[in-house]
Amino acid sequence: MSRGAKAIVGLGNPGARYAHTRHNVGFWVVDALGKDAQWHAFEFCTWCRFSDDLVLVKPLAYMNKSGLGVAEVVRCFEVARADVLVVVDDVYLSLGQLRFRRTGSHGGHNGLRSVERALGSADFSRLRVGIGQPARLDGMIDYVLGEFMSEDRDVVTDAVGHAVKGALCWATDGIDRAMNQYN
Repeated sequence: MSRGAKAIVGLGNPGARYAHTRHNVGFWVVDALGKDAQWHAFEFCTWCRFSDDLVLVKPLAYMNKSGLGVAEVVRCFEVARADVLVVVDDVYLSLGQLRFRRTGSHGGHNGLRSVERALGSADFSRLRVGIGQPARLDGMIDYVLGEFMSEDRDVVTDAVGHAVKGALCWATDGIDRAMNQYN
């Protein structure tokens, strides 16, 4: 992989128990991008080479420790923080809504908090995928660790497809173009 590579990181929780949960939308986007790729394992993440200058990443740790995998890839492939895109679920966006940001806060998302801590900075791009909100905010954990309702699956499938296109736009044309086209 060439110096100056970029990384698209999907956040989620590992294992079959969490595979279809709302919290794993970041994994779904990266899985769709890397569906035909050969995946490899480091200690804290799985990764594949999408192209000569783009690597796809899925941390192997649970969401609140996912920064370990991101830091591992940044170090091993010499990826600048500005060349990292982290794809995450977002309960504050409507179901299926996408939002790119050049940088920002974790907004209470434990995966983003872990990545910020591991990289020592919030200076990396994010793609937030809206999963909607629970009826009661005190049910947040059950909501994000729950599966989408059957009537929401088409919207989610479309959102993942748009997120894939948006992530590729980010990789080839940059964050400004991705924000203009997909926000």
